[in-house]
Amino acid sequence: MDRTRNPRRYRRPRGGRIALILLALLIAPRPASAQTGPAVESPEDLKQLSLEELFDVEVTSVSKKAEPVSKTAAAVHVVTADDIRQLGVLSIPEALRYIPGVEVARIDSRSYAITARGFNGTTANKLLVLMDGRSVYTPLYSGVFWDAQDALLEDIEQIEVIRGPGATIWGANAVNGVIDIISKNAAGTQGFLVTGGAGDTERGFGGVRYGGTVGPRGFYRVYGKVFDRGPSLLPNGQGAGDASRMRQGGFRADWTPTTADGFTLQGDLYGSDIDRRNSDPTNLSGGNARAQWTRAFSDHSDLQLQAYFDRTSREVPSTFREELDTYDLTLNHRFAPAARHDVVWGLGYRLTDDDVQGSAFLAFLPPRVTHRLYTGFVQDQVTLRADRLYLTLGSKVEHNSYTGFEYQPGARLAWTPGPDQTLWAAVSRAVRAPSRIDRDFFVPAQPPYLLVGDPTFDSEVLNAYELGYKSRPVHDLTTSISTFYNVYDKLRSLEAGPPFFLANGANGRTYGVEVEGTLQASRRWRLSAGYTFLRILLEVDPTSTDTQAERQEGDSPRNQAFTRSSFTLPHHLTFDAAARFVDKLPNQSVPAYTALDGRLAWQPSKSGEIAVIGQGLFDSRHPEFGMPATRREIGRSIYGKATWSF
Repeated sequence: MDRTRNPRRYRRPRGGRIALILLALLIAPRPASAQTGPAVESPEDLKQLSLEELFDVEVTSVSKKAEPVSKTAAAVHVVTADDIRQLGVLSIPEALRYIPGVEVARIDSRSYAITARGFNGTTANKLLVLMDGRSVYTPLYSGVFWDAQDALLEDIEQIEVIRGPGATIWGANAVNGVIDIISKNAAGTQGFLVTGGAGDTERGFGGVRYGGTVGPRGFYRVYGKVFDRGPSLLPNGQGAGDASRMRQGGFRADWTPTTADGFTLQGDLYGSDIDRRNSDPTNLSGGNARAQWTRAFSDHSDLQLQAYFDRTSREVPSTFREELDTYDLTLNHRFAPAARHDVVWGLGYRLTDDDVQGSAFLAFLPPRVTHRLYTGFVQDQVTLRADRLYLTLGSKVEHNSYTGFEYQPGARLAWTPGPDQTLWAAVSRAVRAPSRIDRDFFVPAQPPYLLVGDPTFDSEVLNAYELGYKSRPVHDLTTSISTFYNVYDKLRSLEAGPPFFLANGANGRTYGVEVEGTLQASRRWRLSAGYTFLRILLEVDPTSTDTQAERQEGDSPRNQAFTRSSFTLPHHLTFDAAARFVDKLPNQSVPAYTALDGRLAWQPSKSGEIAVIGQGLFDSRHPEFGMPATRREIGRSIYGKATWSF
């Protein structure tokens, strides 16, 4: 490959590894089809689902059709609206902490490193995240800017989390997992809801929502929310200067003109600023709009057409500014062409217009690119034995602007020997398509370059093998165990120059076990627990000059465990507690830690609730991610919250 063409002229530099680390620090914002519900939703309405209801709760993210989580041939965990309320969390990342196989590490006041089944980082790029079917992935680094993803949590119906590849349905970047955040239908959020509170770190937050009707079949809601969050901490306990504020508002409207048709229109606008020590704040802003039409032809046949537009803007003064516009159109159709067959197929088109203005320190060349993604998939669930054995075969085919055609087939087998047991297995292929960092990145902005992307960077490839078992052995207990063995090829490496450049010079294997169970100990007391074991083995190709890729084995905890308790007390009181253990991160010298979260709530009336929430109660502060020289620590947080509906 010729790396001498202009402007990619090269001289031998020093410190390319440092430049890549600085890039990761830069990307992280650092300092210096829910069912309709009741007409008015109140805290009294938010009762815990029974274990039977939890075991059979329907998910759509595995195969783009509704199916009970207990019967799916995948490792799926559902965070319900009950879970979000009982945890007392104020952000989506915090709601993901108590899920086997999922790694949630808070970096500072606003940013997180989140992944599933390994390869975590500030620019983690193997987890696909959706909000009501709208992808929040950024082509800048094939990941998610978690500081820009927010919602009024009272409007979330459930969060469906798939550990393991979802590429057969969702395509590239659904490598290690899929997170699908699903909001409530507007019919289930009628009337006024007001929520707010304050504490030490959470200096102030609040939200208001109103839902109404338009005729006998139309429903809508509008909402607004704000928060003011204090800074994370330096290792010496002082504030890190990364306090943040955010403002967001939006709407949703649902209309069912006939029993077969449904229309949804929703959108959001937001603005935010994040302080930086001795510098101007980072500014975030954006908005989105989504329209969806569904038509049900029968119990086994339906059609869905969805379109959305998403605009995001991120400015780190004196460093870089990105403006990204995304246009997306998808069509999904389900039908039964013959007995024992249930087919889902779809087509999609996505256009992204990405404009990045760099600085003397870095550049993306060319600054502005327009990419087009064409997709198609088909999946057939074949009933081999009625109500007992199901085989699902399918594949996604995509054409992207970097690598052309990509194929991502998969096969899943589910056997249900009894009504409360499912044994499942899966084998699948997934890819992580190149991002702009892989191809278009230059440090500094002018030659001689220290670090460059590779114009021939190829897709990373995963071949995954999974086996799992779900059961309800007795009426008051549900259990699940999932195992996996993953083989990765063409992983990103940093090769010596001059200059240093990114390539596909690494490969590896991961394997692990994820266990969880829930026990209804009594009518008033529910317990749940989970454990994750993960092993990552990485190596570089014989021709690679990378000396650090294998150290990524130490960026994910080998062991994680959690336990949760929810207890209903007399006098309209509830007490919820959760503890989690996260193993050390050897590559970053982050020690293992145990965190305790608690919530005490009182419901003085059917329409109101007052709660006190504590996070990280075990210690005053602890680090969760990052190298010692630059990392921040997360302090204990205590705040009060009140919610009222009328």
